Amino acid sequence: MAASVDPIGIFDSGVGGLSVLKQLRQQMPAESVLYFADQGHVPYGPRGLEEVRMFSEQITRFLLGLGAKLIVVACNAASAASLYYLRQTFPDTAFVGMEPAVKPAAESTNTGVVGVLATPATFQGALYASVVERFANGVTILQDT
Repeated sequence: MAASVDPIGIFDSGVGGLSVLKQLRQQMPAESVLYFADQGHVPYGPRGLEEVRMFSEQITRFLLGLGAKLIVVACNAASAASLYYLRQTFPDTAFVGMEPAVKPAAESTNTGVVGVLATPATFQGALYASVVERFANGVTILQDT
């Protein structure tokens, strides 16, 4: 399948999303990409949800203004804090976000206990709670920042 001329927009609070960019380039080499590393506000993790949502919305508007056809939120904290919000705010835009790796951990635990290390913003977001609810029934989750 040929890529459209419109780029895929990717953003992260820093450079961690470069691993996502690398995979995207391997899987979809014909796609053009806009990568936004928000070095002005790094890190997102200790920030409040509303602040992270504001940054995410501003970056999304910027990337859409440059013609992005979809947005990849390559930041765990931004995905947790704002993915649902972005989908509501930009209903005609497709979003891809990061999910905490609770599902594979819960499926492979031998002890019924899983440890999760994440930022405060990730733990506060609805996405994290949703993943735990959907995939970690009967599993004890030990979480720490």
